[in-house]
Amino acid sequence: MTTKQHSPSPETRWKRAVVVGGGYAGLVTARVLADHFAEVLVLERDPVRSDTGVHPHIPQGHHAHALLARGGEALEGLFPGLRAELAELGAPVFDYGERINFLLPTGYAPATRVGIPVQTFTRDELERRLRQRVAALPAVRVLPATRCETVTASAPGRLDRVRYRTEGGDEATDVTADLVVDTSGRTTSVDRWLTEAGLPVSPKTVVKAKITYTSALYERPPQDPQDYDVAYQMAFAPDVPRGGVVLAVEHHRWMCSLLGADEHVPPTDDEGYLDFAHTLDNPRLAEQIKRGTRQGPVHRYTNPGNEWRLHHKNARWPERLIAVGDALCLFNPVYGQGLTVAALEAELLGRLLRRQRARAAGLDGLSRAYQRAAARVIQVPWTMATSSDLMWAPGGQPLPARFAHWYNQQVFALAVHEPDVWARFVRVLNMTAPPSLLFRPAVLAKVVRRLLTRRTS
Repeated sequence: MTTKQHSPSPETRWKRAVVVGGGYAGLVTARVLADHFAEVLVLERDPVRSDTGVHPHIPQGHHAHALLARGGEALEGLFPGLRAELAELGAPVFDYGERINFLLPTGYAPATRVGIPVQTFTRDELERRLRQRVAALPAVRVLPATRCETVTASAPGRLDRVRYRTEGGDEATDVTADLVVDTSGRTTSVDRWLTEAGLPVSPKTVVKAKITYTSALYERPPQDPQDYDVAYQMAFAPDVPRGGVVLAVEHHRWMCSLLGADEHVPPTDDEGYLDFAHTLDNPRLAEQIKRGTRQGPVHRYTNPGNEWRLHHKNARWPERLIAVGDALCLFNPVYGQGLTVAALEAELLGRLLRRQRARAAGLDGLSRAYQRAAARVIQVPWTMATSSDLMWAPGGQPLPARFAHWYNQQVFALAVHEPDVWARFVRVLNMTAPPSLLFRPAVLAKVVRRLLTRRTS
């Protein structure tokens, strides 16, 4: 399956874009840029091939991933037929309400159709498929084993000149780009680039939440009839510090990730791993670990929390430079937002580039317009994630976070008995509806009724 490229005529294209980083965010960004630039250089620091799976420098890459429904829509728009391609490998497509055994802090969610289709697979297979498609695009040139040394200015107010060096090469190469996109993840060097150019570093906001993941892949038994494709136990501050998930993924396997907050660290040995799973209230995770045959090593990763580089608040942010993915905003992976947000940022970039073309405008002004619009994309998932993560800290949480946490508890209590409330929560969780859906009069009335009933009982 090839990726259709909706390219303008060659004479109307900009000349060159450079993508710093060839992981997931870099691949989806390169796909968008290929529609608008004659040449898209992807600087990939690892010696990857087209059949390489998860990016070697992604520490969370071997753990369970969730592509929310909105992210799935965005990827299918950028890579038509991707869902079917993954399904042919055995990655299931199913309704979120029907095939997920979801243990909320208040009990099991109702097993009822909600009209939100999702698909589960490993990040390894997803990146492999994306990399093959992107590498096949005529405009894209992936440079493996190539490190970006710096980004400097070809003119005042810009950061558009990229110096890179390929492993084993004698000399560095300098190119000037019409657009530079930083997709280098949490290891981004953007602060150094700005400082060396005499520009201020963008402010950051950080919300800590130490969550440790331990994950393994299991081959499913030949006869493994199950009435679910996902079994999940949500961790929820402060009383549910342990959780985990098993996902049905391609090639008839289960991907299992156990997680714990702070000192609740899932072990990496098989016996300890199973013992940790047995401490969870959802018994299906331990059942699948016990029944399956482990494939490959057990991986552990500790995420310290969330970090957002507020480039949109940098009054001297340069022209011709933007950031996508973890290089812009790093989310706690427990909420499954990172892949979706990066896809939405790439989608946004495509819309802005099309707008510039329609206006016959150049690229000046694009970088600031993008950073402001990307902040709006990030704001809702950031607020949802950090409101929960703030509750792991002892005392002193801001009032909005305390209220959001309390209201989530009321929604969860209703959701286990009210399929309509559960369906609303699923839509918000999958970013197909705004959080305001949970504050509509129908839901508020149920929350108030429940509180009054508890008070009089």
